[in-house]
Amino acid sequence: MKKVYNLEKRAKKEKKLTADGSYTLYSAEFDECYHSLKDGALQEALKKHIEVAFEFQKEKTSLNILDICFGLGYNTFATVYFIKRFFPKKRVNIISPEFDIELVKSLKDFSYPKEFEPIKDIIYQVSQNGFYEDKNIKIEILFGDAREILPKLKQKFDIVYQDAFSPKKNPLLWTREYFETIKAISSEDIILTTYSIATPVRVALWESGFLVYEYPNKSVRRGTVASLKPLDLKEVDIELKLQRNKEARSLRDRDFME
Repeated sequence: MKKVYNLEKRAKKEKKLTADGSYTLYSAEFDECYHSLKDGALQEALKKHIEVAFEFQKEKTSLNILDICFGLGYNTFATVYFIKRFFPKKRVNIISPEFDIELVKSLKDFSYPKEFEPIKDIIYQVSQNGFYEDKNIKIEILFGDAREILPKLKQKFDIVYQDAFSPKKNPLLWTREYFETIKAISSEDIILTTYSIATPVRVALWESGFLVYEYPNKSVRRGTVASLKPLDLKEVDIELKLQRNKEARSLRDRDFME
C-alpha cells in the first residue's frame, strides 16, 4: 500500500473549539480536525451517529457496536451518555480500532463537554486501560491498524459508526474492499452511519451490497446511512448517479498500491 500515515506528525495536535461549545483536535498527520467545527464535536456524534443508529435499533436489548475509529472517543462516550439517559437497561458492547495509543492515554485530561461529567470514571478507565466493563456496558479499544483488525473480528455488529478521517486524507478506510470487510462482520439488520456524502463512498457501499440512504438532519449537515435491509428513508439511486456521471467510481485498494 502507498504511505498514507505519517508517524513523525502523529503527535502534533491542536485543540479546537467547535460550534456547539465542545472541543476537538486538529491532526497535523491528516491535516484535518477530528470533528466538524461547524456542526460541533458532541452534536456531530449524537446527530450523525448515535441518534440515527438507535432510531432503527431501539427495540434490541443488546447491541454490538463498531466505532471506526476511536479517536477522541466522542462516538463511544456519547453512546454511553445516550443509553444511560434513554435506554438504561440496554446492553452495549463497543469495539473500536485505533492506532494512536498516545492519543487515547491523553484523553483522561481532555476537555470533554459537561454532558460527559457523569461518565468521567468510564472515560478515565478507557483512556488508561483501553477497556471498561460493567453489567450493561463493555468498551474495548483494539490498538492497531483497522484494516488488519477487522478481518479478525468474530462478532456480528448491529451498528457501525463509520467515522474515520475523510476519504481524501485516509482513503484506505473508505474503499470497496474495506466495506466488503465491514459487510462480512455485519448483522442482517446492520445500521451504518457516516458523515460522508461523497459519491465514491456511496458507490463503494452500494457495490459492497449495502442499500444507501440520505438522512435529513436539521441541526447538523446531512450524512449517509447504509443497511442490508430496506429502511424508511430516502434511498440514494446509485445506478442513476452512475448513468449520469460516467466518471463516478468507488475507491479501490488497487488505487493505493505501490
